[in-house]
Amino acid sequence: MDFANYDPAGARRSREIISAKIVVAGGFGVGKTTLVGAISEITPLTTEALMTAAGVGIDDPSKVPGKETTTVAMDFGRITMAQDLILYLFGTPGQTRFWFMWDEIIRGAVGAAVLVDTRRITDAFAPLDYFENRRLPYVVALNRFDGAPHYELEEIREALAVPSDVPLVLCDARDRESVKRVLVTVVEHAMQRLEAEHGRGYAPVG
Repeated sequence: MDFANYDPAGARRSREIISAKIVVAGGFGVGKTTLVGAISEITPLTTEALMTAAGVGIDDPSKVPGKETTTVAMDFGRITMAQDLILYLFGTPGQTRFWFMWDEIIRGAVGAAVLVDTRRITDAFAPLDYFENRRLPYVVALNRFDGAPHYELEEIREALAVPSDVPLVLCDARDRESVKRVLVTVVEHAMQRLEAEHGRGYAPVG
């Protein structure tokens, strides 16, 4: 069974396996590849490449000291959340020069997690606008980098102008349980949106 054809009432009476596609998005160097790798039960498929002279003047590695590689297509992983729920994770490339791939990556997705680095709040505006414009359910996950400034969740919500119905969660992209909580929040939020719009022709992007 595919999540696109999910029946909220019927699923509660059924043990049929549901598969769902989740997108992990965000700006350059925000931790998307790390998050997928921390939770995937299979060896993640990554498209990491060394940063080269081609990115000079386009990518800004000074924002992420020590970063030598970058995702140029996508990351892919899989996690079985329950006996009847499997999530397929697709991490987007962070640099704007690769954003032409996003429309294909989100096709068929039920929801997204937008990672935010509190040291670079403004980098989150473009990804958030992207999902708002495409009406794909998303949650905002604040990735806790060592030494990053601490803000209250409502301060972040106000700074990013995130709607009140969009969940904000703290996470550590390196920690499996922390990542799992983010994914559970994405699924729950997508389910709520689906139940609210059920019967009005709602379907995931694609």
